[in-house]
Amino acid sequence: MPFLFLTHQFSFARFMRFETKVIHAGVQPDPATGAIMTPIYQTSTYVQEASGKHKGFEYGRTQNPTRSVLEANLAALEEGTSGICFASGLAAMDAVLKLLESGDEIISCNDLYGGSYRQMVHVFGRYQIKSHFTDIRNIRNLEALISDRTRLIWIETPTNPLLQILDLNEICSLAMKRGILTCVDNTFATPYLQRPLLFGADIVLHSATKYLAGHSDLILGGLVCKDPELAQRLYFTQNATGAVPGPQDCFLTLRGIKTLAVRMDRACQNAESIAGFLTCHEKVGRVFYPGLEDSPGYDLASRQMKLFGAMISFDLKNDSQEAANKVLEGTRIFSLAESLGGVESLIGHPASMTHASIPRAERLQIGLSDSLIRLSIGIEHIDDLLEDLQQAVSKT
Repeated sequence: MPFLFLTHQFSFARFMRFETKVIHAGVQPDPATGAIMTPIYQTSTYVQEASGKHKGFEYGRTQNPTRSVLEANLAALEEGTSGICFASGLAAMDAVLKLLESGDEIISCNDLYGGSYRQMVHVFGRYQIKSHFTDIRNIRNLEALISDRTRLIWIETPTNPLLQILDLNEICSLAMKRGILTCVDNTFATPYLQRPLLFGADIVLHSATKYLAGHSDLILGGLVCKDPELAQRLYFTQNATGAVPGPQDCFLTLRGIKTLAVRMDRACQNAESIAGFLTCHEKVGRVFYPGLEDSPGYDLASRQMKLFGAMISFDLKNDSQEAANKVLEGTRIFSLAESLGGVESLIGHPASMTHASIPRAERLQIGLSDSLIRLSIGIEHIDDLLEDLQQAVSKT
């Protein structure tokens, strides 16, 4: 299995601190040249010495050395045994959902990425795989939905876009008792802030497009498992369907991961300052950020996460999309764009962008208003970011 790296070097990574792991785990100098950076193996196939006799690589869809190094690195960062990289985060999600069969059911949080909702409801719903959405912050809501057909619990924490914090230990413990798989989308937190496998999750998903790569220049997804047999099933699906990333995107992701810790430290520091600023602004309504002491998720996030993350959502006291548009179109440093997790700060409107696939009535029911604005805080100078938000919000 090319995604398993159980070499001495990978095993030694268990004893590295995180800031060292991002640079060294799963990575070795190129054996041919000694190059310290993993080469981009831009090839579709590999020459074999004889039929079935090769050096561990046969065909570019099935294996690629650049991809294998990235998979080993991700597995080490998440404290898993196996990493598998995909063409996108949603391609990774597709492989997880393909573990299910017709008649199976999924339970998920009711505040989640619109693309995940779309895949569950509009793609896999066509194959009689039913998804239930509820507020999983209350474990009783989850328990009430579990049936003998429940096969997967799919969660985000922090959630997108309301930054709710879910109790990983509580949810994963319940799932294990019932024999249900748990997959945690860890995109917002990254393994630097939170490692769900240590709380009992079976699978961790990343849109590596975001914080892991960190520079808004590629699309890539990843899964990490603690059970090699489960990873083998996912790898089989990946190979069978061909949802693989190219070697250059894998190379760029590896490069981005090397600065993950320092980028997250700066972005989280900026986010805490911006969240404090927004809570005091006369034209701002609710502020969603788990690092605020009066946030419902503050205590849990303090126990479960290293830092509180770099995502913030807020709405306006003038609760209208027109007022939100003035802010969205009025920033000079924050760029109006989908996505998140890059070095640059982004501003977005979930109702019309990332969560447009969720019916408006469902959005409003969970508190995703038409004036809700989502910020991805970058690593710029904090004073420039604060000044930019001040002038934009004041126009409403």
